[in-house]
Amino acid sequence: MSLHHSSSAAYLDAVPECAAECLLSAAPSSVRDARSMVRRELSLWGADDLIDDCVLVVSELVTNAVKHGGAACALRIRGGGGLVHGELFDPGTGAPRVCARDMEATGGRGLQIVDALADDWGVTYSPSGGKTVWFVLGRPEPARPHPTGIPALRL
Repeated sequence: MSLHHSSSAAYLDAVPECAAECLLSAAPSSVRDARSMVRRELSLWGADDLIDDCVLVVSELVTNAVKHGGAACALRIRGGGGLVHGELFDPGTGAPRVCARDMEATGGRGLQIVDALADDWGVTYSPSGGKTVWFVLGRPEPARPHPTGIPALRL
């Protein structure tokens, strides 16, 4: 985990982009709403192979925001070319932290799950308050080689 955006998010600059966002209330039903949005959008984008992991990561982040943030939160996902980048903003001041592994615990594993599934994730803090927990899933698709034997245009 890192505390600032890493270069993983920069992959999205080089691929076609799809995006979706929603405002979620500080209620347990928001977890269901977030999962539904992720399933719908990633299916439309043709990112079916990332749906299950993305749904689980988003579920854990929204659950934490509802439980610890105590206010509405905003979810944004964008992707293309084999990647999904997600951001969950909440106005809470608490710092997300990965809890120590306790085999007897009935909770506290959310960020362990995020850490296990996401290719990269971290937290950024806004100067005006609140924080954004972000994640990246997937690998960028390799660039397609240019066809050979086609003359280049000369200007």
